[in-house]
Amino acid sequence: MEQPNLSYIYSMSGGDKDFEKKLINIIKAEFPEEKKTYYKNINSDNFNKASENVHKLKHKISILGLEKSYEMAVDYENNLKKASTVGRKDFDAILQLITDFINTL
Repeated sequence: MEQPNLSYIYSMSGGDKDFEKKLINIIKAEFPEEKKTYYKNINSDNFNKASENVHKLKHKISILGLEKSYEMAVDYENNLKKASTVGRKDFDAILQLITDFINTL
């Protein structure tokens, strides 16, 4: 499985360390709350809200350089819109991967 990284953040920052730190701190603050909300909705079978949560989370997936995971999230989001949880196991694994990564930052 691909690994999260900060390459995209570094490329956007142009070497501005304050910008990098701010963006990383935003991810560290927002991701756990967005993940918590996603699990609340998916565990309540609220597929429409869960698809909206996945939509928000996939931006963090992209920022962290997870291209294949982003595509999996797109597919999963579309499945949720059809009340299908196909792809949930992979998406949950992506969330855990990101959680582990941001806990090291």
